[in-house]
Amino acid sequence: MDKKIAVYICTGCGIGEALDIEQLSTVATKECKAAVCKNHPNLCSAEGAQIIKDDIANEGVNTLIIGACSPRVMYDVFNFEGTILDRVNLREQVVWSHAPKDEDTQMMAEDYLRMSAARMKSTLPPEPYKPEQEMSTDILVVGGGTTGMTAALEVAKAGYRAVLVEKEDELGGFQKKVSKNVTFPFKDVQANEIQKLISSVTANEKIEVFTGSKIEKLSGGPCVFNAQIKQNGSSSERHIGAVVMAAGWQPYDPEKLEKRFGYGESANVITNVQFEERAKSGKITRPADGKAVKTAAFIQCAGQRDPQHLAYCSAICCFTALKQAIQIKQQDPKSNVFVFYQEMRTPGQGEDFFRKAQQEGVIFVRSQAPEVLTRGSKIAVEAFDELLGDKILLDDVDMVVLATGMVPAAAFGEDFKAKKLDEEPDKKKDEMVASVDSIFMSDILNLEYRQGPELPELKNGFPDSHFICFPYESRRTGIYAAGPVRRPMGIANAIEDATGAAMKAIQCVELTSKGMAVHPRAGDLSYPEFFMQRCTQCKRCTEECPFGAINEDEKGNPLPQPTRCRRCSVCMGACPERIISFSNYSVGMIGDIIKSINVPEEYDEKPRMLVLCCENDAYPALDMIGLRRMTYNAWVRVIPVRCLGSLNLVWVADSLSKGIDGILLLGCRHGENYQCHFVKGSELANIRLSKVKETLDRLVLESERVRFETVAITDYDKLPALLDEYAEKLVEIGPNPYKGY
Repeated sequence: MDKKIAVYICTGCGIGEALDIEQLSTVATKECKAAVCKNHPNLCSAEGAQIIKDDIANEGVNTLIIGACSPRVMYDVFNFEGTILDRVNLREQVVWSHAPKDEDTQMMAEDYLRMSAARMKSTLPPEPYKPEQEMSTDILVVGGGTTGMTAALEVAKAGYRAVLVEKEDELGGFQKKVSKNVTFPFKDVQANEIQKLISSVTANEKIEVFTGSKIEKLSGGPCVFNAQIKQNGSSSERHIGAVVMAAGWQPYDPEKLEKRFGYGESANVITNVQFEERAKSGKITRPADGKAVKTAAFIQCAGQRDPQHLAYCSAICCFTALKQAIQIKQQDPKSNVFVFYQEMRTPGQGEDFFRKAQQEGVIFVRSQAPEVLTRGSKIAVEAFDELLGDKILLDDVDMVVLATGMVPAAAFGEDFKAKKLDEEPDKKKDEMVASVDSIFMSDILNLEYRQGPELPELKNGFPDSHFICFPYESRRTGIYAAGPVRRPMGIANAIEDATGAAMKAIQCVELTSKGMAVHPRAGDLSYPEFFMQRCTQCKRCTEECPFGAINEDEKGNPLPQPTRCRRCSVCMGACPERIISFSNYSVGMIGDIIKSINVPEEYDEKPRMLVLCCENDAYPALDMIGLRRMTYNAWVRVIPVRCLGSLNLVWVADSLSKGIDGILLLGCRHGENYQCHFVKGSELANIRLSKVKETLDRLVLESERVRFETVAITDYDKLPALLDEYAEKLVEIGPNPYKGY
């Protein structure tokens, strides 16, 4: 397209008082080649926005540079259809965080205008991706328990069609085995209404139900998934838009517990799941002989919160023990019921249920390691009561119930083990490749993905891509985990989880059908384009994509599936041949932005620090500095990137050869408790940076000139000191010898 550039500078919020607007306008017209340049005291007002609209209509401007507040605010006002637009952050990251009427502050503002113009020169309006196949908005729900059925109903209520696949012959999941429930409002034991839920699902015309079935193969991506469903020896195919994985959970194997729990030593030592089966059949009796239960002991955390078994709390076991204890007391008020606990975890309104158990006469004993003693046909429980400070012995116990915990269904299967991807050996050959995902071979989704057949695990077998910002999200776009397969939870939370995942799935199909990305770059219309003539089949893009968006053909050529893409640009940073780009984000574009920075001569004693920062956390943190009126060194020039995983090492070479004195990479925390919105981007940037020493050695430069720091938005108060300290370090090192070349 023929671009006609217009620059609009807001003089409000202190910008006009802090900067020489006339000089900025000169830079806009002379250097940025703006055909139109205007300023206004309140550009985000109706009057200011109308000026821009009039110029679009009357002057034919189609490329807009708006110098005002942060692009993270007022995006609804500065949204002009049919134009290319860039926001220059003059408010938060210039005048609110630097000295007014200062030469360095003015130079910073002028540089940001130049950088924006360089960006606009390379930017093309993105065209939404339209697959050849017909796009579907139907939602596949895998799992017919409470979570799965609730998700299917929510999908249907929203006007979409759902396809529900359950491996058992009947719907209901684990709740079919449960006699009573404990859920909101947590006042008493409640009736199990699973049959009502089943009836609602089977009667709904928008829900197609497959029982005794499994997903034989799932290929494609959001809106173009193809699901092969195997049922009774036959196979049928459904065109799917998105997936809710609600495969549920399995009880932890009590055979693995230590001898002190007494399981297997006596028939009267059972698990909380086995208790449910007995309660469902009628009267609660002693397992060994069917006699009445006069004394019962519930032992919590049997193998839970224990690195040797389950390292996590299963969330529901305390509620379950309280419910089962109340059931025994309601059956026989004269019975003695004891609960041995480490900590009772009944948060929120669940405290009411805890009080209900106390009112029923349940006795609570706080003990870290109670021991079940078997004496022939009799059993006893010995424990140190922490509240009494003394050892106690509970003799002649009729039944001991162990809380064994929940294991996600994703950690079960015919070939259950944490398997690494086939490319693990390549990691040893090439340190540029990040750690590969752990894939649990659980035989649930059977994805036809190059990166593995199931969802990568986050931790302990639970699939999730970002535990802080994006619940339900998995590392496979368009597939949303819900219920106990995502994290341990009870009925109330599972229903809420199902609703959330269903809404995520609907959001996914709505965005994808318009060619837009899903979270975290929701609404982005760009997608990666591959210049295959230069591809060397190195496989970096396929290995490093955090979301499995790229498959390979038999020759090793990448086969991108754009509807799976989340536009993180990790593939762009991974490619050594630089054949991957986006219409509004590319290696060449960032290179041009770097080259547009005005680098003073050595004798000016004004070093330049380039900050490549993650747009998700680091950039907002820099905005927070301005909002809090804190200050940092004015030698800094900030370029936000989609993710530090998009870092291409050529940017380092471009910066240093330009004469820039130092490069600071600001990314999210990586590792076990990662905070990267794109899962592995920050880790990849750190790995790539380990190779930068070769570049610096080749340029005969000090390695301290390039630095990587992790930062969260909450770390904004630490950033000024970090930036100032880095500036002092660059002064100590001395100017870049490439200045002026």
